Amino acid sequence: MATTIALSRTGAKMPIVGFGLWKVTKATCADTVYNAIKAGYRLFDGAGDYGNEKEAGEGLRRAISDGLIKREDVWVTSKIWNTFHAHDHVKALAKHQLELWGIDYFDLFLVHFPISLEYVEPSAKYPPEWWGLDGKVHPANVPMSETWKAMEELVDEGAAKNIGVSNAAGSILLDILRYARIPPQVNQVELHPYLTQEGLINFCKTHGIAITAYSSFGPQSYVELGYKGTPGLLEHDVVNSIAKTQAKTPAQVLLRWAVQQGIAVIPKSNNHDRLLSNKNVLDWTLTEDQFKALSSLNINLRLNNPAELDPRLAIFA
Repeated sequence: MATTIALSRTGAKMPIVGFGLWKVTKATCADTVYNAIKAGYRLFDGAGDYGNEKEAGEGLRRAISDGLIKREDVWVTSKIWNTFHAHDHVKALAKHQLELWGIDYFDLFLVHFPISLEYVEPSAKYPPEWWGLDGKVHPANVPMSETWKAMEELVDEGAAKNIGVSNAAGSILLDILRYARIPPQVNQVELHPYLTQEGLINFCKTHGIAITAYSSFGPQSYVELGYKGTPGLLEHDVVNSIAKTQAKTPAQVLLRWAVQQGIAVIPKSNNHDRLLSNKNVLDWTLTEDQFKALSSLNINLRLNNPAELDPRLAIFA
């Protein structure tokens, strides 16, 4: 199986298995990135909202300095946060984020959510998260067309090689495609056997938009955030039965389910053995019955839903 996905506009080859930086602590992030590079990872998925871009950049620069890689060998993805959707804020914060990373360009820059919130001055709070300085959510009337125009200008200026979106339903993508001079190349979305999203996958493939899946292990990523609902996929009998038959880990089975659909994945692990095993999902195949059994677990369980923070943010309604 191919190890990359060629993006439709530029032909840029995005690694199909990357390393996600969500919830990687500042204290460990530099070492985590460095060790992941040593283990063979060549895509790192970050975001302004993760609050660890400076540390991630330190790990990247150390690996370059030690001769492990060159900058062009590594694909760096980042995302603009909801409070910076206004044209000038997109431009300013993208440059700020590049400075945090210590690099000249992002290989891929995404709009984190199709939600605009009131601007928070970075000197007052960065990253601002979902809340204003008063601790409340403040939606702002910034249209996606304004945000997207700024994203396109980042490409013109060389600050981003490719641009895309995250958490975008088909209706948002259709809107962007109506006016985009540079169409979105990637849509990064929550995707796992509890949330299979076949319709969105077909829509994106039809329009030449690559998909990156996040939260590939389902509830596992949210337990430490207090989630106590549906049992985890890593413990599911169907997943474990397939893992035993294939002589693979449950995590590898869940990642293989995505990449077998031509979807990129960005797992993270602080455990070195799991970090290594998560990469090994490209040289074996789930049977048709195994794939269908995993897909049949769908219960439309969306774990990352902004509507739970504020009903005005119900982008998946």
